[in-house]
Amino acid sequence: MKKLFAFIVTLCFIFTTVSAKGIDELTSKSYILMDGLSGNVLLENHADEKLPPASITKIMTMLLAIEAIDSGKISTDDIVTVSSSAAIKTGSHVFLAEGEQISVNDLMKAIAVASGNDAAIAIGEYLCGTQEKFVQEMNTRAKELNMQNTHFVNCNGLDTQGHYSTARDIAIMTYELLKHPKIFDYTTIWMDTLRNGTFQLANTNKLIRFYEGANGMKTGSTSEAGYCLSATALRDGIQLIAVVMAAPSSSERFADASALLNYGFQSYSKVDACKKGDILGEIAVKNGITDMITAVAGNEYSMLIENNKKDLLKQEIVLPQEITAPVLPEQKLGEVIYTFEEREVARVPIVALTGSDKISFSYLFEQLLSSFIFNI
Repeated sequence: MKKLFAFIVTLCFIFTTVSAKGIDELTSKSYILMDGLSGNVLLENHADEKLPPASITKIMTMLLAIEAIDSGKISTDDIVTVSSSAAIKTGSHVFLAEGEQISVNDLMKAIAVASGNDAAIAIGEYLCGTQEKFVQEMNTRAKELNMQNTHFVNCNGLDTQGHYSTARDIAIMTYELLKHPKIFDYTTIWMDTLRNGTFQLANTNKLIRFYEGANGMKTGSTSEAGYCLSATALRDGIQLIAVVMAAPSSSERFADASALLNYGFQSYSKVDACKKGDILGEIAVKNGITDMITAVAGNEYSMLIENNKKDLLKQEIVLPQEITAPVLPEQKLGEVIYTFEEREVARVPIVALTGSDKISFSYLFEQLLSSFIFNI
């Protein structure tokens, strides 16, 4: 039965998918392509236009849930009792019944895979008591992430006055969600079940099955929003986020997102500017037990650069010629400033590889005594 279900879903996708298109043929009203590792925007069109986000609203729902899981506030094994308000049968749902008990793990699957509106409310209520309080937390988190053109009214994305977002803001919260690897336990599921195998799930994001490297994130569609998608994919260390909003059909949203991802993978390369521990120079130490300190990169930095513009990434090392002891291991000594097309893109701290104590009377005495003994 499960194989037949998978076959039917696959056929439906094949028959509704349009042919591959170029980046100049996109039909979505708004879109953005973002580097999922740095957050840099690679391509955009009307990315700040406020639009109904439909079920890609649930990216924020999943973000708050996964943050609670990772922090230990809740566990995936926790059992949630479904309330009457959560047991809604509007839009996409997994037929949760009032009083039904279901694990957080299964609720996350229901949200990420089947886009369950009822599951979104259930997990929101479990976290904050009511959907209203949970939505307040969603809006607070949106402000913290500098999502300037977003306002949530519910946690599932059903069309409601005053509920809106933008392609840029959706990419921002998707970027934040990617920082939690556990989310891939859910967003990469193609097919699964609930209720001990009695309820079938098939991912609404068909790219998970049909696009190489796809690892998320969420679909959405309503009469007001049209067809939306936040699609993420990872290839050869390059993580991309493609958000499309208000596409005219389901097949067009997948084709547009695929075109954006293809453009990113084909046109950009990952450039490793520096790795943590790379030696960047030496500094003289004044009044230290060592004369010199090795300066190294405090962390790594890489960015996606268009294939024909790699030589435009410039590096400026800012270090003092001398530092006064004591110096601690990993003490910040300076920084590397990276610019691209004459625009600053990053600053990486430069730290001491080892420490150097300050010369003291006792140290000088020990050195003198050792020299005396050695020469006897």
